[in-house]
Amino acid sequence: MSDPDHTLKIVTAALADLKGIEVEVLDVAKLTTITDAMVIVSGRSSRHVKSLADAVLTQAKAAGVEVIGSEGEQEGDWILIDLAYVIVHIMQPRTRDFYKLEKLWGMHDRDEQAGRST
Repeated sequence: MSDPDHTLKIVTAALADLKGIEVEVLDVAKLTTITDAMVIVSGRSSRHVKSLADAVLTQAKAAGVEVIGSEGEQEGDWILIDLAYVIVHIMQPRTRDFYKLEKLWGMHDRDEQAGRST
């Protein structure tokens, strides 16, 4: 078992090692009960997406992080890895642009609103 900060360090290090593109860490603890954080990252190709996912899974298991499950490895367009405290979304850029998870979870809207006076 692991804590969210430890899990995030493992995940972000694995993604950095394989040059994941535009890594975003979202604190969603106040928005959902299913996880504390989401990591969203892009890969250059399906092979890169799969390699990023393999690295996250391998390093998480080696560090004793609980792996609940993963989906999408076959296609390599969008792979989701559930590490209990952290959910990792590894996507090709066109898929990430289409689904806009950052916007879906309201993170960018909140940032913009925080800068505006009411």
